[in-house]
Amino acid sequence: MQRPFTVLGIQQIAIGGPSKERLKSLWVDMFGLQVVGTFRSEKENVDEDIAVLGSGPFKVEVDLMEPIDPAKKPRVDEPPLNHVGLWIDHLPLAVEWLTQQGVRFAPGGIRKGAAGHDICFLHPRSNDQFPIAGEGVLIELVQAPPEVIAAYAAMA
Repeated sequence: MQRPFTVLGIQQIAIGGPSKERLKSLWVDMFGLQVVGTFRSEKENVDEDIAVLGSGPFKVEVDLMEPIDPAKKPRVDEPPLNHVGLWIDHLPLAVEWLTQQGVRFAPGGIRKGAAGHDICFLHPRSNDQFPIAGEGVLIELVQAPPEVIAAYAAMA
């Protein structure tokens, strides 16, 4: 079975908590990550600071998230490791092929993510129609930009 796409590396990890300020105490103050942006969405019930580690095409985002309203869903702080993002070299081919293999995707399809890249999510739970899923983990597939694809290719 030959895949028509490649998972290049980790694009991000998203961590949720009741207070992003408390998350920043560890990730920014103690570990030294730099906050480079913010994202807020009422629809997704998220207020996040986007921190980074590393640099260039190998930079990894660490999204520090809190719910805007803890009484509403989705709850970005449950589970605390909200999702893992993976760089994909050809997202549309990946989604098509994975769907044919029985992988379950979350609703919403391919769309622009907070960082401006095309994204989609694998559902954390399988069902009868789609027996393969994240086994409890939400997984974000992220279209890698050309400079990231080139950097990973140079390492091979």
